[in-house]
Formats: sequence, structure tokens, C-alpha cells
Amino acid sequence: MSAKTNGQPKPRADNRNTRFPSRRVLVAIAKPEAALRAGTASVSSLADMDVASLNRTLEKTGAHLRPLFGKSEERMQASVASLAAGRTAETTSEMPDEMPNLHLYYQVEAPDEALDDLAKQLAGLPTMAGAYVTPAPQPAAGATLEAVPFEEGDDLNVMAASPEAAPPVTPDFTARQGYLGPAPGGIDAPYAWTLAGGRGTNVQIIDCEGAWRFTHEDLIQNQGGVIGTQTTDIGWRNHGTAVAGEIGGDLNTIGVTGICAAATIRGSSIFDAGGLPGAIVAAADRLRPGDIILLEVQYGHPTRGWTSVEWWPADFAAIRYAVNRGIIVVEAAGNGNNNLDDPVYNTALAGFPADWRNPFNRNLRDSGAVLVGAGAPPPGTHGRNWGPDRSRLDFSNYGSAVDVQGWGREVTTAGYGDLQGGTSEDLWYTDTFSGTSSASPIVVGALGCVQGVLRAAGRIPLTPSRARQLLRASGSPQQDAPGRPRTERIGNRPNLRQLIPLALQTGEWVGVQFTGIVPANATQRWFTFNWPAHWHVVWTVVPTNPRPGGPQVSWSVQVERANDQFVTYWISITNVTPEPVNIEGRYAVLGW
Repeated sequence: MSAKTNGQPKPRADNRNTRFPSRRVLVAIAKPEAALRAGTASVSSLADMDVASLNRTLEKTGAHLRPLFGKSEERMQASVASLAAGRTAETTSEMPDEMPNLHLYYQVEAPDEALDDLAKQLAGLPTMAGAYVTPAPQPAAGATLEAVPFEEGDDLNVMAASPEAAPPVTPDFTARQGYLGPAPGGIDAPYAWTLAGGRGTNVQIIDCEGAWRFTHEDLIQNQGGVIGTQTTDIGWRNHGTAVAGEIGGDLNTIGVTGICAAATIRGSSIFDAGGLPGAIVAAADRLRPGDIILLEVQYGHPTRGWTSVEWWPADFAAIRYAVNRGIIVVEAAGNGNNNLDDPVYNTALAGFPADWRNPFNRNLRDSGAVLVGAGAPPPGTHGRNWGPDRSRLDFSNYGSAVDVQGWGREVTTAGYGDLQGGTSEDLWYTDTFSGTSSASPIVVGALGCVQGVLRAAGRIPLTPSRARQLLRASGSPQQDAPGRPRTERIGNRPNLRQLIPLALQTGEWVGVQFTGIVPANATQRWFTFNWPAHWHVVWTVVPTNPRPGGPQVSWSVQVERANDQFVTYWISITNVTPEPVNIEGRYAVLGW
């Protein structure tokens, strides 16, 4: 992955940004039929299942069971049920996604040294579908796993602040933000800025990770604070500040300029109860369809190192909850130099539920998130060369599930202090932010611009599936690098000059979807599924056997949001005559 000196690993340098404090979480998943309810003293079952063994297991280690997502089981069940309203058994077979049963997920609070043994015991109980320990989350920035020998260059974002005092007025660093520039080197953000809403107006973005410095001089105008309690660790804080600077750096004459500076950006802390899954749900509950959640976290797989978080059941369920609400989730693919198509990912960890499937194979299960890999910036950026422009960087995960790439090196943004330092963090800047950590905010910023343009035009914002589709269908193509061919997929780099017109494109056409016969004085119902959710469709029912003298049919249309990608139309047709009537169900697509 990186060079050694004389064939031997170099010792790790002591740097305050190399280790990020975090904690593991024991997740327990109840069986639906158990109908568990976690009380302050013990666990009960509304279905009268025997929970004595569960309570004894918890009592032995002084552990406590509580709902993972904070809400009571009833409230969490109601939140999910509101998304599932209108689903029927007749259409369930046509839905490739799933409604997550978040009320079945629990966090087991116990000392860290007891978690692994406790997970094994809980997984074997009759009330439990599974129990496993989520690895300690780390920012998608390349901190080396304890089990892997450290080599020089393995850790990303270990910059130390310069002791040199900051000048009285911070210079304008936007000329160093090459990722803003024209394609193919950048994403052509200035093109978006020429359009109404193109700086992300009326768009909300929430970053899920550890900490932020929202008192930074360049993050004042459109930040909305932090959901939950952030850590005081400076490594996490620098990381979150850098992410926020890429997306929402203030529009002024100093420092950096955010890709979608008019959007509102907030943080959702993974250090509250519930960890990352809890942070995702807390963020989703505060956003509207078309808004954006960014996941700046990776977990360590036991044999493959840093891996995208959606591979773990609770994180997948939380992402699916957000996507089902129409929120775009952008997820760092991780910095493990891993092929996410490796068959090893088909094997569940001990304690995963029996219905778990590998989400990196989207034919089996799809979280709906946009996965982001890290590509090289144009050679010569900041005087450095990381390989051909848009080639996969050697640390980036890759695979068929990775949708799109951003700059994984040489990103100029707020935080860290190696570009401008001094004694005040509020004045710190860097031009070496790296990893899928730096790549993912570029994608978020591009999507924020698109959503702002659509909302300013009175259009429906991109759905999660439509956003992913357009990112894959446009942009500057991935390039080969020695030993890292473009077949190791990280996708294209966004190009807003292509992406925005695609999002605004419309089409119109008409046709007949179905025909049938409605008996005399009867009502019959048809349904037609897999209509793209972003299409505008009008339905008309026309009799095809003439009968002059009065109306022959009436109809009503009901709409089911079958999943993020598609809607199902239910058309009830009533024959108002005493004779059978032949009908055509006609559609008119007025825009897409």
C-alpha cells in the first residue's frame, strides 16, 4: 500500500491525529415474535415468551438492554409504519427493498471487556435473532488498524498545526481548491453557481461522525450546530471541520469556499447512545425528502480491514430507514484497499441475523446509499503527483457497488492547521485533507448544488435512487493507474455541467398500460408497478365499446410509494351501466 524503508516498516510517529477515541457497541436484535420491551430494571415480553434466561444473562454482567435508536419500541415501530403505509401483500413481491424493523434493535450497555462473551450468550437465546459487537468507528481517513503493521504513509490526515501565527486577515485559498474547477479535473462548481439555487439554497445536509468546530471563522453563516454530544478529541474535531469546510465553507473573501455554501450543514454525533446507527436515524428524523446525510465513518472487518459501514446489520437498517424517507445517504467506501466484491463479504459474522445478506451485492440487498471511492487529483496539484487524474488511490476500497469518486488527496479546506496554523483552531486550514473522507464531501456538495437548482425551479428533488443513477450516468471517467486499473471500480468524478442538465431533463409521452372488462354495475381494481418515482403520470380510463346516452365508467387513482425507486398506481374502475364494459387504462407522462 505504501513504501517501506529498507524493506522494514517504519515506527509510528506520535501524532495527536493518528488515533481517534471511539467505542464498540453490542447490538442485540430481537425476534419479532418475542415482542420485547426493555424496562429500566428488566426486559419483558408482550407475547409472554420466557425472558428469564435473557434477564439472567444481563444481570450476571450488570448489563442493561435499551432500544438502539433511542425511542421506545412503540414509537420506533410507529415511525417505520408511517413509511410503510399502503403496502400490501399483493405488491410486496415486487419490492426489492425492505422496511427495517428498527424497534427490534437494542444496545447492550456493559463494560467493553464483557461485550464479546455477552454477544455470544445473547445470540443463543430463543428471544434473539442475533447479537454482535460493532467495531469501534473511525473516520474514513485511514487510521491504521491495530492488527496491521504500520508503514510510512498508511495513516492519512495526521497533519500537525503550524506553530506560525496566523496573519491578521486569512488569505483567500479558493485558488488552491482545484476540486471546484472545470471538469475533468474538478466538478465545475462555478457552473452550478451561475444557476438559481446552485449553491445549495434550501438544502439541508447532516454529517454523521465525531466532532466539528462550528466556531471556525469560515463556518459561521449556514451551520445548524450539532445533534447530540460531540467528543472533545481534536482528531475527530479537525476531521469534521474539514468535511464541513468542503461542503459549506462560507461565501466570503477569506479561506475556502464551500461547494454548496448556501446549504445548511449540521453534525450528528456518533458519541451519543446508539453510535452511528443512532446518529443516522436522529439525522433522518430532522430532514425532508431530497436532503442529504453524509456518513464519514468506517469499521474494521476482521480479515479485510477498513470497510463501508453498511455491511453491519444495524447500520444497514438505519441507512435504509433514511433512504425510505427520501433522504440521500452518501457513504464513504472506506480506506482498506479492499475489493468489496470479494466473496469474503458474503460470509456473515457470528451473531448476524439469519436473514442478513451482503449489501455489496446489490442483487441481494441494497441499502440505497451512494458509495464514494477516492480518486487521484490531477498530477501537479500542490506540486505533488499521486498518479493519473481520477485513478483509484492505493488505499481506496473499490468494487461494483462503489458509485462515484471524489478527490482523495490534496483537498484544501478548514481544519488541521498545516496550511494556516497558529494558536486558534478557528483560523486553521489545510490543503492535504485526504481519504474517502475528503472524497465523500465533494459528492455531497455536488448533490447539494443539484438539489438547490431543482428546488429553485419548483421541481421535485432527486430521490436517492435517481441521484445514484445520474451520478453513474455522468461525470469524468475513472482512469487507469499502474497496478490499479479502472476495472477496480470507484466510478466517475461528478461533473455539474453534465449532472444538472440531466436532473432537469424532462420528457412526455402517452400510451395504453392495460385493458380489461368491468362487469355490469361492478368495481374492479388494477395495479401497475415499477413506475419511476420521479415521473409525473396522469391516468385516464376510456371505454372501448360504444354506448351513447351517458357515462359508462368512473375511476379513482391511489398511489403507493413502493420503494425509493418506484411507485405503484392502484386504479379502481366502476362500471355505472347495467352492461359489461371494455376499458383501456391510458397513461400520460407529463415530465420525468
